[in-house]
Amino acid sequence: MENKTITKAKKYMMNTYASFPLVFVKGEKCYLFDDAGKKYLDFVAGIAVNSLGYGHEEFIKKVTEQLGKFNHLSNLYYNEPAVELAESLAVHSGLDKVFFCNSGAEATEAALKLSRVYSKKNKGSDCYKIISMKNSFHGRTFGAISATGQLKYQKDLAPMLSEVVFAEYNDIEDLKSKITPDTAAVIMEPIQGEGGINPADPEYLKQVREVCDENNIVLIFDEVQSGIGRTGAFFAFQKYGVIPDIVTCAKGLGGGIPIGAIIAKEKIAQAFTPGSHASTFGGNAISTTAANVVVDELMEKGLLTNVQIQGEYLKNRLELLKEKHPYIVDIRGAGLMMGIQIDGDTSKVVRKAMENGLLLVGAGNNVIRFVPPLTITKEDIDLFTEIMDISLEELKC
Repeated sequence: MENKTITKAKKYMMNTYASFPLVFVKGEKCYLFDDAGKKYLDFVAGIAVNSLGYGHEEFIKKVTEQLGKFNHLSNLYYNEPAVELAESLAVHSGLDKVFFCNSGAEATEAALKLSRVYSKKNKGSDCYKIISMKNSFHGRTFGAISATGQLKYQKDLAPMLSEVVFAEYNDIEDLKSKITPDTAAVIMEPIQGEGGINPADPEYLKQVREVCDENNIVLIFDEVQSGIGRTGAFFAFQKYGVIPDIVTCAKGLGGGIPIGAIIAKEKIAQAFTPGSHASTFGGNAISTTAANVVVDELMEKGLLTNVQIQGEYLKNRLELLKEKHPYIVDIRGAGLMMGIQIDGDTSKVVRKAMENGLLLVGAGNNVIRFVPPLTITKEDIDLFTEIMDISLEELKC
């Protein structure tokens, strides 16, 4: 007999997710428990969202305290948590000004709008073209999906927004060939997430920065998935030593409470003026309080160091699995944003691991990604390795 919650969901919720037949009711640290009491090691973390795992005491305390003060104000007024977070994001990114929204897709929209406003003011009224990357992913709103370089996400949505062209990732000559005097921005992920955990080549990223500087083009880094400590640096671009004009973030920033943001250089940010852009819930006191805890844990209480240590340990465990299981053909990523390319059906691996108490998520056509809570421990990774080994052995992968 089908679970009552699942039956009700099928009746009342739109069928936009191929959800697994699981209902989770609680979490503890890096583990989730379903309504039958089964325990799962979570290497999905809400898809790189739950930075602090589950039941984090300081996170719960601070958010609860803010709820006791007030839950929401209009941006017609200031609130302390939002201003504190804006300062932290500017300081830790090396950029200058922040705009808050609610999600990664909204952050993409804000970044695209800001780049166009800046370019029209500084280059000309016809300067509005966007260059994105093939195999990219930038969100599900219409502007964000138009800038996404994967046709499967655009199915049945044509015509998409015009004046977006796509260049080959890690190919500087192809990017140069797409640039025109009307190019306003280049948007790209330093590490492609949904496209299969594909890192940019360091030299390529430096060349992209140079090309954008030469042509007064706004360089946008989408770090919705790779940002906020996920790769072992506050932002992945800091590992490359290449600074964008705008960076987007969301996912892990709120530790599970919805929030998104863009951070921009001063000269770019000045293009936005009152009325240029807005978000009713952007900078909400609850979400920014949650984000302040995440940032504090990362930058003041050693969590970023844990990502570096555990990320290296995870990579070593994956290399051992690769030696034992020849169907693992590649390992890539950084920190706790890792992936393995499988010569086989990744969905079977995900399902088998789930049966064995491990939650995984795919990326691209043949990659399984690993994006656990940043609080993960060596013992958790040892258990992950054991379950992966058993699952791959059972599937003969």
